[in-house]
Amino acid sequence: MKKIIFLLIVATNFSFSVFAQSDRYVGAMASTLQEFGAAKTAEEFAAAEAKFERIADAEKTQWLPYYYAALVKGRMAQQGMGGDADKVADDAQALLDKAAALSPNNSEIFCVKYIIITAKLLVDPQSRYMQYMGPMTEALETAKKADPTNPRPYALQAIGLKNTPEQFGGGCTPAKPLAQKALDLFGSFKPASPLNPNWGKEMVEGIIKDCK
Repeated sequence: MKKIIFLLIVATNFSFSVFAQSDRYVGAMASTLQEFGAAKTAEEFAAAEAKFERIADAEKTQWLPYYYAALVKGRMAQQGMGGDADKVADDAQALLDKAAALSPNNSEIFCVKYIIITAKLLVDPQSRYMQYMGPMTEALETAKKADPTNPRPYALQAIGLKNTPEQFGGGCTPAKPLAQKALDLFGSFKPASPLNPNWGKEMVEGIIKDCK
């Protein structure tokens, strides 16, 4: 009887420990996501990214903190924040590789891969166009195949076309239908949890508004 009681106590303590750890993880992720959403300066983006990395290092089986750390760094590289854009993009890819190892064939991860490749292209678009356009297209197409219900591949494609000069096949004409498709998908898309990716709707709404 004493052995059974001891085992029950151990099991209860173990379950409480796992629950408490999960609760801490969710709280840390939620607060850092809020910081990321409110970030405007390079310092604020860098602070949010560093927190995601710390969470990832503490929760080594979770792909989301690595994903968000890579997303923040990818956006920083696109916007020229944090120093050398190539290095920031390479750092983002290293983090994304860790997320991909934990969650293979994940549509969201391929979307961030597209962002990182785009950042590399933007360093010198004229000389890098041929090198990076193929991988960018491949990343989005793979993201679509991995999850046809995910609006973000279409949102990113629409943004890319909207920002491409018309003489190179861009502008509102090709971008608007993709933005509308993304918006339609946003109407039915439900993230797996409150922490899972759910960004991009405002971007496509902006394209549709600009392209009336």
